[in-house]
Amino acid sequence: MSVITRYIMLEVIKGSLVAVLVLLSLLTFFTFADELGDLGQGDYGLKEIARYLLLGVPQGCYDLMPSAALLGGIIILGNMANSRELVAMQAAGISRSRIITAVLLAGSVLGAISGVIGEYIAPASERASHLLKTSALKEQIASQTRYGFWVRDGNIYINIRRVANHEELGDISIYELDERRNLKVASHAYRALYQGGGWRLEGIRDTRLADDGIRSDKRESEEWSSILAPDLLNVFVFRPENLSAGELNRYIHYLDDNGQDAQSARIALWERIVNPFMILTMLTVALPLVLGVGREAGFGQRVVLGVTIGLGFYLINQMFGHFGLIYRMNPVFATTFPTVVVLTAAVAALARANR
Repeated sequence: MSVITRYIMLEVIKGSLVAVLVLLSLLTFFTFADELGDLGQGDYGLKEIARYLLLGVPQGCYDLMPSAALLGGIIILGNMANSRELVAMQAAGISRSRIITAVLLAGSVLGAISGVIGEYIAPASERASHLLKTSALKEQIASQTRYGFWVRDGNIYINIRRVANHEELGDISIYELDERRNLKVASHAYRALYQGGGWRLEGIRDTRLADDGIRSDKRESEEWSSILAPDLLNVFVFRPENLSAGELNRYIHYLDDNGQDAQSARIALWERIVNPFMILTMLTVALPLVLGVGREAGFGQRVVLGVTIGLGFYLINQMFGHFGLIYRMNPVFATTFPTVVVLTAAVAALARANR
């Protein structure tokens, strides 16, 4: 790898990472302002807000990386053009093709970084942030283990082995302790449904422990006065956007094996796959905005044009994702079509600029 190629790559990568930090700072500021509306509810204080924002950083980096690549590429390459560095490189025998290759190599590195964050860091961090906030707001202690979902409600400990959705639970064990922390009642219910603002247990077996012995009884159903919040259960319901590509692949197989709809999971999986190519597409868009525009174009003009294109691409991409879910489009088409269209337009503009 030549010195010039390495130089361009490092500059584009540094510019994109700086753009990520700037965009992430803005996103964090607006999120912080929004979270202040919940300050003081339950156990949700400034420390919890800070932890929530920190846990949201990986997902923010992953979501903002394509936009940051576009902005970083425009800013860095625009500065090189305005300072005549690109002209000097071409006068020294460096072809435009080598400059373009260096920029795309930088995009490959950024795509790899984004892929690692999206696969190994962001999903777990995002789930942890939602659990932290919901647990603090509802003043309930919750955790998820290999033995199911555990919640503490005062002296009552609840174990839920199956969460169908936030209003239907299955295989529920309820342990009630007395003031001396001794087990008083152990109950098991086949199912719990959230209806009319409260829970209803079905298929109940009770075991009561007392000084005079143990009593057991069964009931078909009864109202359950737990303050267990359905919002808290949302954290433990599989949401495709909070799963890595590997988890999504396993989840799709699980849904298919059980005859359930896997369309949203398939779209989420292909969005994960396409994300690194979106970064390359955004850098390809940046190239004609610099190489195809004269030095008379100012820094602000390039940035405004880049932001407009980036925002338009983001909105169209989100729109097609929703259309794919609503109209049952092929997941590959729904997730790749906007990227292919923008990439084709950028390559055509770049070819014109090179003539």
